[in-house]
Amino acid sequence: MFHRDPRRLAAWAAAALVLVALSAWYLARTRPAADAAPPPAAAVIDVGDEAGAKVTVDVAGAVKRPGVYRLSSSQRVEDALERAGGPTRRADLSQINRAAKLEDGRQILVPVRASKSTPTAAATAAAPDQPVNLNTATLEQLDTLDGVGPATAQKILDYRAEHGGFRSVEDLDAIPGIGPARVEQLRDVVSP
Repeated sequence: MFHRDPRRLAAWAAAALVLVALSAWYLARTRPAADAAPPPAAAVIDVGDEAGAKVTVDVAGAVKRPGVYRLSSSQRVEDALERAGGPTRRADLSQINRAAKLEDGRQILVPVRASKSTPTAAATAAAPDQPVNLNTATLEQLDTLDGVGPATAQKILDYRAEHGGFRSVEDLDAIPGIGPARVEQLRDVVSP
């Protein structure tokens, strides 16, 4: 038979032990740890994909904690309102589109509901000698304007929510479907 030298067996055992230790070390380095902590927030890199991109929005008006918030671009206006502590009791949520996607650098302005002692936007719009206020009119009031249907009225509300309101009648030109000719047609019947 063959001869077993104890020194030779010890050398083979040591070599096998080193090989097992090196294999374990290599596997531990190449496999991500399941319990590894995520990198700190400052180390997070914003990527351009839809789900992970970050946007910064300004939530103002009738919310409990107005301020600037950083959210995912896949979130909606409703999520930004939640981050701002939610609407106050006097908030008029019918004036904003809570399902709109967030856009970087936009302001979400939550208007205050008109009190009963002041004339409402509906009463103001009903008066024939007063123009419709673009910053307070409802979808129904905007829909009554010549050449403005429900879809365009909704675009006006979305623009108002995203840009914090209208500063002039010319701002209507930025809305898809309303061109310079339509702005001139509406100039006498609307006001910012």
